[in-house]
Amino acid sequence: MRQSSVVSRRVAATAVSLVLTLGVAACAGPEDTGATGGTSGKAAGAPQKGGTLTVLNSEAQTDFDPARLYTSGGGNVPSLVFRTLTTRNREAGAAGTQVVPDLATDTGRPNKDATEWTYTLKEGLKFEDGTPITSADIKYGIERSFAAELSGGAPYLRDWLVGGDAYQGPYKDKKGLASIVTPDARTIVFKLRKPEGEFPFVATQTQFTPVPKARDTGATYEEHPVSSGPYKVVRNENDGERLTLERNEHWDPRTDEERKAYPDKIDVRSGLDEAVINQRLATSTGADASAVTTDTNLGPAELAQVGSDKALAARVGTGHFGFTNYIAFNPKVKPFDNPKVRRAISYAINRTSVVNAAGGSALAEPATTFLPEQKAFGFTPYDHFPAGKTGDPEKAAHLLKEAGFPNGLTVTLLHSTAQNRTTSPEIATAVQEALGKAGITVKLDGRQPNSFNEKRWSVKDAPGFFLSRWGADWPAGGPFLAPIFDGRQIVTNGSNYNHAQLNDPAVNKEIDEINKLTDLKAAAARWGALDKKIGEQALDVPLFHPVYKRLVGKNVKNVVISDWTGVLDISQVSVK
Repeated sequence: MRQSSVVSRRVAATAVSLVLTLGVAACAGPEDTGATGGTSGKAAGAPQKGGTLTVLNSEAQTDFDPARLYTSGGGNVPSLVFRTLTTRNREAGAAGTQVVPDLATDTGRPNKDATEWTYTLKEGLKFEDGTPITSADIKYGIERSFAAELSGGAPYLRDWLVGGDAYQGPYKDKKGLASIVTPDARTIVFKLRKPEGEFPFVATQTQFTPVPKARDTGATYEEHPVSSGPYKVVRNENDGERLTLERNEHWDPRTDEERKAYPDKIDVRSGLDEAVINQRLATSTGADASAVTTDTNLGPAELAQVGSDKALAARVGTGHFGFTNYIAFNPKVKPFDNPKVRRAISYAINRTSVVNAAGGSALAEPATTFLPEQKAFGFTPYDHFPAGKTGDPEKAAHLLKEAGFPNGLTVTLLHSTAQNRTTSPEIATAVQEALGKAGITVKLDGRQPNSFNEKRWSVKDAPGFFLSRWGADWPAGGPFLAPIFDGRQIVTNGSNYNHAQLNDPAVNKEIDEINKLTDLKAAAARWGALDKKIGEQALDVPLFHPVYKRLVGKNVKNVVISDWTGVLDISQVSVK
């Protein structure tokens, strides 16, 4: 996942200062049942069609163009307007990590070596103006995502499609991409440069949204994109700050098993202070009683107060998303070229103090594996440097002595100054204190977010020791391990995510072999085994996996939170 975009908007667990008052708690209204723990929840009564769902967000839904959006599984608000070849299964928990058909009749039919994928569209698909959706519309929608003026989307097709690396989009190249073939109005074929068994997951990206060529207005398309989903855009103010969606009368629910589309209208209001969002959701008066948020979490202080009020607590949804916060090493920099130094730090870490710095056990779970603790990723339990909950400074000091540092050593830790509780000063301080007990003096180098990212993503200037994080674009091991450990993905003149600059032929080969597998369960097992093997080298120190807590209005029913996104699925919500 390109952390500078999606991560910050979708899953950054941010603490805010609001303290819910007793007066607010008294206004909480009727309880939901089962709204926590990643399960479906509903207020009194069954979900019904009708009403207006209000979305209260801190960040605007900018660039509302399927070519420019960086979303997986069809996104959240965008998923109401843009349908794709495949999508995420709209169920709670682990069941929601499965990829299922959307516009297509199935999740794709690969050739023998997974270098070619064929899809057939369902019958009866229409745009908001009633015209049929064809395979040519999907091909054109993908091709326009290559245009420089519409940049911002996921990069996979540029890397995977034959000729994708040189293609510049339909505005410059009228011939189109020869690697996307449409033999008839309902068939589309993709020809890839190499085997990609996880192609059905990529087909959930918004670049696979059909776009009618005659209605394409280039950079201004975002103002009124043509809907293929249950809702259409009727107003887009200030680049997504105020977004109003109403029913698309040409959407046929018989072709869409995933989106419930209960509300008649969706009113998205952005640019709000996070504390204000949670205050309004807690109070739940007027339209706020039928409101949700897609980008604002509850913080530690709020959760403490919510926990004392049963009505409010019943309206908190809990989610898990494939994300890992960790310490990164650059072995090109001394003393981190010495594996015993890296192992010593691994033993010294006090994960309890790190979790507390991240907001406590309600918002963070300790990690000893790089892959998140979800079956879909291929999670395989391991702890190569067992140090208990609070670290083992004695074992760490012993390893330092063996490494040639009997009197300890001094290192510098790069971190962000942003109060994001992921790469923040609080996390850095927890690391500093833990390592100090093992004789490692840690100097903190705090940088503003842009400077921090530029330095940690640079092959040339990256330090040897810094905080980092990674989230997957879909729930599988490929987008999690390959960008971090595939030596062929080391970027020397741009953003490099392979912090260890690992270029191990055996690792690279195994990644290629797994990518050939179209049996996702078999692939998951191989990803887990690879994670465990790489972990022996202590190229990073997994710290914690975040947990997401979000409040909903008192009239909101059918809260569904999957392990694909970790947040409420807006396509399932009812407000009546």
